[in-house]
Amino acid sequence: MKPETPRFAVVGHPNKGKSSIVSTLSEDDSVQISSIPGTTVKSREFPMRVGDELLYVLIDTPGFQRARRALAWMQERETDAASRPGIVKDFVLNFQDTDEFQDECELLAPLVTGAGILYVVDGSAPYGPEYEAEMEVLRWTGRPSMALINMIGDGDFASQWQDALGQYFRIVRVFNALHEDFDKRLELLRAFGQLDERWREPLERAVRGLNSDRQRRRDRGSRYIAELLYDILTISETRKIGPLDDPEDFKESLLEKFKQSLLNREAACRDRIESLYAYHKLERDEENLELFDEDLFSEQTWLLWGLNRTQLIATGAVGGAAIGAGIDLAVGGADLMLGTVIGTLVGGASAVYSSDKLAEVKVLGLPLGGNELKAGPTKNINFPYVLLGRALHHHAVIASRTHAQRDALVIERDTDSFTLRNMTDDLRKSFEKQFVAIRRNSEDGGAESATRDLADLVRRAMVEAESAVGSTN
Repeated sequence: MKPETPRFAVVGHPNKGKSSIVSTLSEDDSVQISSIPGTTVKSREFPMRVGDELLYVLIDTPGFQRARRALAWMQERETDAASRPGIVKDFVLNFQDTDEFQDECELLAPLVTGAGILYVVDGSAPYGPEYEAEMEVLRWTGRPSMALINMIGDGDFASQWQDALGQYFRIVRVFNALHEDFDKRLELLRAFGQLDERWREPLERAVRGLNSDRQRRRDRGSRYIAELLYDILTISETRKIGPLDDPEDFKESLLEKFKQSLLNREAACRDRIESLYAYHKLERDEENLELFDEDLFSEQTWLLWGLNRTQLIATGAVGGAAIGAGIDLAVGGADLMLGTVIGTLVGGASAVYSSDKLAEVKVLGLPLGGNELKAGPTKNINFPYVLLGRALHHHAVIASRTHAQRDALVIERDTDSFTLRNMTDDLRKSFEKQFVAIRRNSEDGGAESATRDLADLVRRAMVEAESAVGSTN
């Protein structure tokens, strides 16, 4: 017989972070969260699934409004302790279709049908006796229960709450719905399994499933970033012009089109990463992200996100770029590449970082007359590292974020949490080897193999970035 799916009703006073707990543990950003008390007026179930498998269900509920009156009604009908769960059930049946005790009926109904209790309090505010009536009502249900001390504000009264909650609930945990990392969430699920023996195996299976899903997301994300890198190393933009047209009249606009194509690919990669982690309503700081996009081609951004001159030389990027550009030196790229290589070797920054070195525009003759202008692919030795650093940082921010966070996503332009300079020399050299191979063999039809090899390297770097960003949250 298949074990029943664990169901947990998240209950408590209004405006104590119940919906935030539900959102984080169900990884669902559709849960309505507001600082206005009474936002949740009806119970709503949020299933947690991995693929087609249902792992557990969280139930968002309204807050207690008339706990003392509800408890008084129940106490008038009490005969002994064994009668209490039945009295709670009678309370729900008696009032659920009336205007009285609507919130209490909504939050108690899942409990009388078998849900466990997750009682949420705000540990940043002092404990008070006004909470005791609702805790007593919950104890009367006889359901397995756990209390979560949600640290909403700056105060810290957790020890006060632990002393009081321990008298009513079997397990008490401090849990910050906005900032707990993935491992802490898994620890909480294991604690849920201690509430009822029937839930132990399903929740252990849920932990295994979430760990596997985490790895799947990391693998898929590394593939998305690898595809971005392959694209920016191989794509170009072309434009046909007439035999009497002056190519100089079209070069600037073609280069701008090429740059926009790179920007669009980076933005598309970010969208795929956010969707991968089930962020469908993520708000963005548009002004900040606009700067993030526009600065992709600025020297300041390249200095921040890419490698420095010493690392480019140590990594082999300079020599690799020269080898990779060998065929281009004969068709008009000599000035660009030799300037880049020499500038790097003598310590000059402009050849490595400036946007006018992103790509050249070639003039190609057409068999039937006229010319074709071609911008790209980029041969700039630092540009793929810039895209890689930005993509890894974005992925790490998304992977470490909880679904209860409703502040706008901000991609910081000045971050100490992770840069490519944290990488080992060995990993940087492995990336450069792949970049050189892609530039050299982009016409050989080896895109799938190259992208797969590149994804393996991205995955290694991704773990380092997640660890660095997670440690700052």
